[in-house]
Amino acid sequence: MKFMLLIYNDANLLDAMPAAQFDSDMRHCLSNADELRQAGKLLDSQMLERPTAARSLRSRNGKLTAMDGPFAETKEVLGGFNLIEADSMEEAERMAASFPWIKSGCVEIRPVLDIEVVRQRVNAG
Repeated sequence: MKFMLLIYNDANLLDAMPAAQFDSDMRHCLSNADELRQAGKLLDSQMLERPTAARSLRSRNGKLTAMDGPFAETKEVLGGFNLIEADSMEEAERMAASFPWIKSGCVEIRPVLDIEVVRQRVNAG
């Protein structure tokens, strides 16, 4: 079963973190990711640029609106993701708890919906 670990960070907490602490946490994160990847549990992971680099698009009543920044007003913003393979939500939670970013934000664990199952259900080839 696949789960997406969405990494949310509070930019204020990250900015206040001493560079050495951030680097230490990042080394831990990368080492942890390497171990999960070697165990066949981590399928992909990436970091996202800061929210100031983002653009959000919405279409309402036929009108397209583009805005700078993230799609929602919040102090914790999506900073990256890890696509993992776990046998259960409990195993996914154990993996998520090993990432240091739970101290400066949160890690959302969301099961991945198999798009091929949906494709077959709606007869989209």
